[in-house]
Amino acid sequence: MTTVHHITHPLIQHKLTLMRQKDRSTSGFRRLLGEISMLMAYEVTREMPTQLIDIETPLEPMKSPVIDGKKTVFVSIMRAGDGFLDGMLSIVPGARVGHVGLYRDPETLKAVEYYFKMPQGMNERDAIVLDPMLATGNSAIAAVTRLKATNPKSIRFVCLLAAPEGLAKFVAAHPDVPVYTAAIDRGLNDHGYIVPGLGDAGDRIFGTK
Repeated sequence: MTTVHHITHPLIQHKLTLMRQKDRSTSGFRRLLGEISMLMAYEVTREMPTQLIDIETPLEPMKSPVIDGKKTVFVSIMRAGDGFLDGMLSIVPGARVGHVGLYRDPETLKAVEYYFKMPQGMNERDAIVLDPMLATGNSAIAAVTRLKATNPKSIRFVCLLAAPEGLAKFVAAHPDVPVYTAAIDRGLNDHGYIVPGLGDAGDRIFGTK
């Protein structure tokens, strides 16, 4: 079964509260998202495998653990997922980046793909899928389904907010993919938006509304 990690660290919750405020500026919203993504990166990468390498300290040689960042792929669900990238990459700068372009049909609320680009050799890589909102779950499910066709070593899904309906739907579709989220909100409104939520993450990140 899918493991749902609800990250309740006080710093993350504090910054999320500031992001939810409707009068938060675009630059402030973007900065806070970057800060939260850095904090969440610590939890998401907690179980990443390490290997020992030979180094020399100022006093003597030793074997010390490192992660292979080049084996990690951050997969952004465009466009809002790009808001997560800077913070994550500041923690794992050697990671590769893949993109899945999806938009939600306003009538059916189903995800429609318009772009897909991944690094080569995905079978040797651990994929971390990024999207601030897990609302209906349709985009997340479609992105992970498409990603699985590339046969990555592992997949994790990271979001800022989740709705119970979307979370349940995602778990049913991809029971093998752990989910990391900073909040599980009350539910969805008639337009498929998370409530109380924080509005349209893409619009607030890029100042398009």
